[in-house]
Amino acid sequence: MEFVKMQGIGNDFIIIYGEKALPADASEFAKRWCDRHFGIGADGVVYLLPSAEADMMMRIINSDGTEPEQCGNAIRCAAKYLFDRAIVPRTLMTIETIGAGVQPVEITVADGMAAAVRVDMGKPILNAAAIPTTLEGESIVDQVLEAGGREFRFTAVSMGNPHCVIFTEQAEQVNLAEWGPILEHHPAFPRKTNVEFVTVRSPEHLIMRVWERGAGSTLACGTGACASLVAAVLNGHSPRKATVSLAGGDLTIEWSEEDGRVYMTGPAEEVFRGTL
Repeated sequence: MEFVKMQGIGNDFIIIYGEKALPADASEFAKRWCDRHFGIGADGVVYLLPSAEADMMMRIINSDGTEPEQCGNAIRCAAKYLFDRAIVPRTLMTIETIGAGVQPVEITVADGMAAAVRVDMGKPILNAAAIPTTLEGESIVDQVLEAGGREFRFTAVSMGNPHCVIFTEQAEQVNLAEWGPILEHHPAFPRKTNVEFVTVRSPEHLIMRVWERGAGSTLACGTGACASLVAAVLNGHSPRKATVSLAGGDLTIEWSEEDGRVYMTGPAEEVFRGTL
């Protein structure tokens, strides 16, 4: 089996192309080969599969063997993979995910290769039950959540997958290993949740650190950056477009006032190729 290792601002993936459907052993495969000591090492495995609705279907399996609905950094890596190999030789393409359906993707080209990718991440889901959370209310904005003997003020957003966004003065100083698992598995989130700690450096610049559901502490999370910008707008911290700085790099996120959709722009890079 041939594979390509790719990363989007530090969120790294094993890309598999050529399967007709998601393999039955995809979960065990991801747990084995995402191991950074005994395998290839990655946050997850991305399968690029045939789609009846789009140019390609993307399925992601986290390093713990679970399947998330969506991944913003993975879809940029997928788009670069498809364009650079002329599998989909167009700067406008569509990629289907189980969480957001068919997503339009626009590629900026430099020297014949995809240099940056802009993804239509869809409309944010703000209805509490649809995110989903067990909390009451039409939406969850700046509400108190008790966890691990401490109170957090959070905003809940879904970008096809659930997010718990917490604003704090020093996001870089948060102990993700301590608080991430507690919040990820909180009973308020029946399908667990991604957790973002966000500092508003300026209205148009957010600092974000993330604990990803099923992957743990990662250098970046595209859907988390989108959810953080939406949460910042809802809390009056930011305008509808801002730079979100993650440990692995920066993303430009825009929540369009015209169509209500969230657009993410950022890089993707190939790291190496190999054969299993």
